Amino acid sequence: MELFLIVIALILMLLGILGSFLPVLPGPITSWFGFLLLYFSPLVEVSKTFLSITLVIAILIWILDYFIPAMGTKKFGGSRSGMIGTTVGLLVGLFSPIPGGIIIGPFLGALFGEMLNKADSKTALKAAFGSFLGFLTSTFIKFVVAIIYFGFFVSILWEHKSIFYNG
Repeated sequence: MELFLIVIALILMLLGILGSFLPVLPGPITSWFGFLLLYFSPLVEVSKTFLSITLVIAILIWILDYFIPAMGTKKFGGSRSGMIGTTVGLLVGLFSPIPGGIIIGPFLGALFGEMLNKADSKTALKAAFGSFLGFLTSTFIKFVVAIIYFGFFVSILWEHKSIFYNG
C-alpha cells in the first residue's frame, strides 16, 4: 500500500507539471497533493513544516494565476473579453493539430475577444499582446514551481532510496 501511495504521488507530481500549461489543472497545488501523499506514506518522511510552506506557496501561485494575465491585459488596455478570449484560445490551441497551438491560441483568442468587444484593431492587438504576456508569465511561474516541487520530490525519494532496493 505504501508503494502505491508513492506511485500516485509521482503521478500527481507529473500532473502538476502538466497543470502548469493546462488551465483545468492547478499545477503547483496538484503537485502539492503528491507531497501530501508522501506525508501519509510510512516509508517516507516529510515534515509538517515542509508541507505547510509548500502549501502556502502553491496557494499563492494559484491566486496569482488569476491576477497576472488580468494585469497583463489591463496594463496593455484590454478588457474582460480579451481575458475570456485568452482562455478560449488556450483551450482551442491545446486541442488543435497546429504546431504551437498552445502559444498561438491565447494570443488569437485575446485578439478576437477584444474585436468582439468592439475595440479598434490597434487596441485589440495591444491588449492581445498584454494578455499573451500575462499568460506566458503565469504559465512560466507555475512551471518553475512545479519543477522545483518535482525536484524536492525526487530528493525526498532519493533520501529514502533503500525502500526501493536492498543495496
